[in-house]
Amino acid sequence: MDITQATSKVAKGARVRRLVWGEQSAFYPLIFMVPYLVFFVVFMLWPIFYGLYVSLTKWDLLTPPQFVGLKNYIDVLRDDLFWRSFRNTVLFVALNAPLSIVIPLGLALLVNGPILGRTIFRSAFISPIMISVSTVGILWTWFYNPNFGLINYYLGKLGLPGQNWLSQAGWAMVAIVITTVWWTTGWNLVLFLAGLQDIPEELYEAARIDGAGSWALFQYITLPGLRPTLLFVTVTTVIASFRVFGQVFVMTGGGPFDSTRTLVQHIYETGFRYFRMGEASAVAWLLFCVVAVFTLLQFRVISERQ
Repeated sequence: MDITQATSKVAKGARVRRLVWGEQSAFYPLIFMVPYLVFFVVFMLWPIFYGLYVSLTKWDLLTPPQFVGLKNYIDVLRDDLFWRSFRNTVLFVALNAPLSIVIPLGLALLVNGPILGRTIFRSAFISPIMISVSTVGILWTWFYNPNFGLINYYLGKLGLPGQNWLSQAGWAMVAIVITTVWWTTGWNLVLFLAGLQDIPEELYEAARIDGAGSWALFQYITLPGLRPTLLFVTVTTVIASFRVFGQVFVMTGGGPFDSTRTLVQHIYETGFRYFRMGEASAVAWLLFCVVAVFTLLQFRVISERQ
């Protein structure tokens, strides 16, 4: 083989490599995706399917798992404590999700306008999201203290009777919802503000020239313009509401009389207090299916209105 043939083969190989791995190649983006794909498979995809396998076994973390099929799911669906936790979770979602959407939307409309001290109001509403859930739980436990808490103090100033907020079954869930709304409002407020700023001001000016009032502007310009943001906020808020755990664990521990016990707390106690990992994984998969169904329904309802 002479030098010319060797050089030709080297050049041909270089062209092939450029075609396969060069910037114009379909494989080129995969080079940058590999780190994320490895992270996704190892830390997300594998645990999901391993959890499905664990849900079909009897495992106490100490002995090897024993395959039991669907027995864990049957036992869970026959467990009254599971259904109580499920009802509490659905109640929390029904109370928290609408408030965590409507209140941030109203605040976003307020602070997006030309009001005095707009920056201060934005900072005040957004700052709670930077506090950890344990701190929020401890803080509001003091607020709800029946003897010297701020809530009962101001109720007394208004001539209203104080309540044992975290010790009465009828008020404990309400107290947790109020705490959660206060804590998470800032995040949805930021999202709604970003969505409002993407709506062209020319649409509002044209509508005002045509005589549209405030409600007409909101109904026919603001809401349609916020539809993608509203979909995202609704889905993420509902999912987060189904996964509520931290504030319940810190403030009430699921009490009184399991009135605030949620599905995630049920999973935690079943797995790490009673070491029934198979049943805990079964409950986790049931929760996953419920959240998936609610998410698909939300996508369908909102997409049909577009």
